[in-house]
Amino acid sequence: MNTTTEAPIDTVIARVRKVYGSWDRSTTVEQMRRDWDELFGSNAFSATVEPVSADGVHAQWIAAPGARRDKVVVYFHGGGFQVGSVRSHRELMACISEAGACRVLGVDYRLAPEHRFPAALQDACAAYEWLLAQGMRAADIALAGDSAGAGLVLSTLLSLRDAARPLPAAAVLMSAWTDLTASGQSYETRAQSDPIHQRRMILAMGRSYLGDEGDARDPLASPLFADLKGLPPLLMQVGDRETVLSDSTQFADKARAAGVRVELEVWEHMIHVFQQFPAELIEAREALQSIGAFLQTHLAPHPIARGS
Repeated sequence: MNTTTEAPIDTVIARVRKVYGSWDRSTTVEQMRRDWDELFGSNAFSATVEPVSADGVHAQWIAAPGARRDKVVVYFHGGGFQVGSVRSHRELMACISEAGACRVLGVDYRLAPEHRFPAALQDACAAYEWLLAQGMRAADIALAGDSAGAGLVLSTLLSLRDAARPLPAAAVLMSAWTDLTASGQSYETRAQSDPIHQRRMILAMGRSYLGDEGDARDPLASPLFADLKGLPPLLMQVGDRETVLSDSTQFADKARAAGVRVELEVWEHMIHVFQQFPAELIEAREALQSIGAFLQTHLAPHPIARGS
């Protein structure tokens, strides 16, 4: 008698593969977006949800019970800049709100191919500036995101820095996509272990985001190629099985060399944005606890510097 029990990570992989496997060249981007929201759009969380317009950008306030109103995480969802929404990432944002004891502002930035680079970046910066205009202090704000959204976090930080705008206190990056040229070694070394994302797919998503005339080495599209001086403290989490592993490890090395404080967590046996499966994976729950501790450290009360 076969008594083998499927590992939780294998159950998660089967769920994701079922959706990806249903797509072919005839599948419209609208259908992909519906499927993505259905896959990840769990309502199994305890948090309030409040739609809001952040200077014309659709967003949602997500607040777990006990979340402080004076501490905010601005969240940019993943999905290759083509799919994903505040609905697909609502459970993850609720978990971050609970772990960090703060509100989360989920941003529904414009998606490609209808709206190519830099539309998403413009929306991300607009949402952040809207928060400042509401009276929020930059020191009470953190940015967070996963996959393409994590890359967008970094692009937003670089854009704000270059414009001499106040930077948020910290940023959290999950399975960050920092290199649209997909040049890292992990695209080869993790090709067999990553059950979902392969280099050809990554490059296709990059082309859709950038368009035919876009430059995949533009630092605001691929933050790996940017000057990283002056960025706030970063927490980076990535799975050891991911083809985009190098996007995190190489970025962390370069950021540290530029004087940025980086905490890098590489989670064994984990896949792309495993944090989206807290009900199934103990690793996801532990990673979210780590995110919460990081946020509470950097969004903790602190004295205002004299003259500020």
